[in-house]
Amino acid sequence: MDFLMSDFLVFVYFFIAAGVTVYSAVKLSTYADVISEKTSFGGLLIGTVLLAAATSLPEVTTTASAVLIDNPDIAIGNVLGSNIFNVLILAVLDIWFRRGRLFLFASATHRITALLGIMMSTIVIVAMLSNVSYEFLGIGLSSYIIVATYIIGMWAISKINMKVKSSILQEEIKPPASDNEDISVKTAVIGFASFSVVIMLSGTALAVFGDKIAVITGLGSTFVGSFLIAATTSLPEVVSVYAAFRLSNVNLAIGAVLGSNIFNMLIIPFADLMYRKGNILTAIDSVQVITAFGGVTLSALLMFTLYYRKAKTIWQYSIPPAVITVVYFVVTYIIFNY
Repeated sequence: MDFLMSDFLVFVYFFIAAGVTVYSAVKLSTYADVISEKTSFGGLLIGTVLLAAATSLPEVTTTASAVLIDNPDIAIGNVLGSNIFNVLILAVLDIWFRRGRLFLFASATHRITALLGIMMSTIVIVAMLSNVSYEFLGIGLSSYIIVATYIIGMWAISKINMKVKSSILQEEIKPPASDNEDISVKTAVIGFASFSVVIMLSGTALAVFGDKIAVITGLGSTFVGSFLIAATTSLPEVVSVYAAFRLSNVNLAIGAVLGSNIFNMLIIPFADLMYRKGNILTAIDSVQVITAFGGVTLSALLMFTLYYRKAKTIWQYSIPPAVITVVYFVVTYIIFNY
């Protein structure tokens, strides 16, 4: 009876942590929207950097915890799995809000962010396939390349963002009056910082209890890291992107997802730094290559969606996100049956 009650409480705690995460993500999205509207940064940069980094905090804590318990598969699988789940979020919500055809008004600059994510994922794939541990100061060469690619890419995005003062959405669509007009920038910044801490703690709890649920259900580390824990730690992105879509701030939504994905890739060098047994990418199951390749494929499809501006009907508009959704579940099926 005590054993059953213990298992039951694991599920209870998990859902409590999920609820706190969802609420915090809503507040984060609200404060990020205020900052993007009342400062000169705009939704593109705020979504790509500020909101993306905050909503990736659960992945950071989960990866760090997995390395400390010597489970590199969960550490890396959580990152790669979160990336493909994040793209799925955009696809599903794009279909949900298909009548607004919001992607037609997204800034073209997001293509650069998507391309940066593809490049970083490709570096990871090459490192895993080569299975050769080139290290410097105990850190894999691939980690240095990932960091350098991120820095150069973010520099390029910031330069482009300075030239693009307003997106097509801001020029052609006037979103309804926001309910956040009475929130000052100072209040938004303080609130954003406070809920970032809360979401980090609740995200850690999600990872811990999600791992226990995986043990109870008998799932393996690779699948757990790539899909179960990845999905739970991506709950902030789900709510943040949904709230951004509701606010008709498509640049904030897309920027949050793509920015979160490239920030997630930056977690890999962090995990490599913590992992003291060599290059962490050579210590994980080879099936992780499929997850990484799935991320590249979904990001490429998302880039195509951003280019796909000639949809004349809602049905035509919905084709790219529908394909992304199908590909996600195909990748999930392959990993589960590997």
